[in-house]
Amino acid sequence: MKIAFYAPMKSPDSLVPSGDREMARNLIRALGRHHTVEIASRFCSRDGTGDSVRQQRLAGLGKKIAERLVRRWTGTDEAPDAWFTYHVYHKAPDRLGTDVSRALGIPYFMAEVSHAPKQAGGRWDSGYRAAEASIRAADGIIGLSGLDAACVLPLLTDRGRYHHLAPFTDTAPLAAAAQNRALHRKDICRRFGIGADSPILLAVGMMRAGDKLASYRVLAKALERIAGRNWTLLIVGDGPARADVEAAYGGGLPGRAVFAGAVPSGELPAFYAAADLLVWPAVNEAYGMAMLEAQAAGLPVAAGRTGGVPDVVRDGRTGVLCPVGDAAAFAASAADLLDAPARLDAMRASALSLTAAENDIAVAARRLDEILQTTVKARAA
Repeated sequence: MKIAFYAPMKSPDSLVPSGDREMARNLIRALGRHHTVEIASRFCSRDGTGDSVRQQRLAGLGKKIAERLVRRWTGTDEAPDAWFTYHVYHKAPDRLGTDVSRALGIPYFMAEVSHAPKQAGGRWDSGYRAAEASIRAADGIIGLSGLDAACVLPLLTDRGRYHHLAPFTDTAPLAAAAQNRALHRKDICRRFGIGADSPILLAVGMMRAGDKLASYRVLAKALERIAGRNWTLLIVGDGPARADVEAAYGGGLPGRAVFAGAVPSGELPAFYAAADLLVWPAVNEAYGMAMLEAQAAGLPVAAGRTGGVPDVVRDGRTGVLCPVGDAAAFAASAADLLDAPARLDAMRASALSLTAAENDIAVAARRLDEILQTTVKARAA
């Protein structure tokens, strides 16, 4: 099939790195193993401020873009056989897919969608209603976590339209890095001046206000509680809130955090392989691509139990989950793992094997193809 792909929050070819962008790219790669995929539009429908005037303007612009796409494709061999939208919620609704798929008579798929009734009548009422209408119109909805199912299923008269897809990535380069752990560790220690006998705690995340900054601050408070132990925190990430992040680690943790800045995605496997434990409080995290990638490189994870994180981190097997925002519990969990190297080794092995078996892009490609083919056949029946 020819698939028109659209991500209303951030285009897959955006220059700004994020887990959302990486997941969109992964979906395109997975779909592309069995189908032809084209980015239908780079139109960003997101309104982050709750400005009703801006939302109405975006709705009008979306309608015009949808009309242009319909005119472009109607009666041509270029017309897609299906529409696929990734990541829809009240701040970034799908202003294109419903109209285009209806006009062309093609199946409409959505992945990672959110429905928040508390937004009805609020600052994002327009986006909320648009997102709800898209959910009701979709032929197939693909959830990446149990959280997706809980908020979407109540809207569906036919629950067979909902399908689960485990979060995924290309595990091959990450597993390959794990095979060269000693080499990567030596190189990372040399580059960042980390002692060879120091356990490396790794944090990977954008530095921006809101939930990301909140996670960095919870992590700083947690690590202050175990500052007397031997460890080095290696932070990968950058962004407008970098000064705030650095300030969080400059008080009670002077000299304990090393800032690597932004790292190209192709170099991240080496960082995962070199570290001993990924630490991320995951405040309001959807599921966390960094946590999935870390495990695919054999790196155990300590994270907050929130959102879709339990769908990615197998508590007690590939990492540990703590009450989100609880710095004391997080510190205790990290300390327990640092004191149990044999347990860390067992988690490392489990992380490698489980992600390869359940979260690899090849597994996702087969599952996506199954969902698409089943839905198309059901429409034709």
